[in-house]
Amino acid sequence: MPTTDLNTNLHNHVDYLTKIRPYRNHKNIKSLNQAVEYIETYFRKNNLSTERQTFKVDGNEYINVVATYGPADGERLIVGAHYDVCGDQPGADDNASAVAGLLEIARLLNEQKPNVKYRIDLVAYPLEEPPYFASENMGSAHHAAFLKKANIEVKGMICLEMIGYFSDKPNSQSFPDPALSKIYPNTGNFIIVVGKTGQELFSNKVKDLMKKNSSIDVQSINFPSPHGLAGLSDHRSYWKYNFPALMINDTAFLRNPHYHEKSDTIETLDFDKMAEVVKGAFAAVVGL
Repeated sequence: MPTTDLNTNLHNHVDYLTKIRPYRNHKNIKSLNQAVEYIETYFRKNNLSTERQTFKVDGNEYINVVATYGPADGERLIVGAHYDVCGDQPGADDNASAVAGLLEIARLLNEQKPNVKYRIDLVAYPLEEPPYFASENMGSAHHAAFLKKANIEVKGMICLEMIGYFSDKPNSQSFPDPALSKIYPNTGNFIIVVGKTGQELFSNKVKDLMKKNSSIDVQSINFPSPHGLAGLSDHRSYWKYNFPALMINDTAFLRNPHYHEKSDTIETLDFDKMAEVVKGAFAAVVGL
């Protein structure tokens, strides 16, 4: 896949999403729906069947956008990213970067037409951010509950969450525990696969596929508890039902000083490295 085209497309997606006004937070329904239209249109442009999962929270209607590739029946692999932001800020890394990655995975599925034996559902969610984070109101919580209620077999869930901020400066990577600094690089130019103890086979397979199919350094960690740093995005909703789930992440506030700030703009992102993350993620999505 030409890296130049991938870079350009990723940049265009982030540029569009970060320019939506008012900002695409839970209060601005029209802005969220503008993002929905953009995401849905791109899915359809790439010949994926799409549907909307709508739900109400505090009197407002919100939308999960679902695009499907592969056989209709059988187990499903969920690949998700949230399109809302925290408060009044553009959210380039959090989380336009991951939505852009999700959209490009859709394009690559259409262009390469891999032969997969499982169904791939690409899902874009609202309400990952506060005040609904870690609640049953999250878009991903509604989606995961639907899968459980319908007795759908889930192969796994890959959450794309902040995949665009990198730094080649020494000591640009911080850690919540000093012990981790002895294990992981202190330069913030890697991507990390965050999984849960007991689901190592799934997270290790994703990590290995990403490493083999991209030039970016791919690290991994499996936490014993789904709480705290382990569950800081939509994958937590699938852990609730014991579905294998993980997060692909640039470590968020442990690296990015613009996290949840108005300075989280497109200019701070590294699209060369983001493209490598997407290459690796795509290989994992179709290689499991």
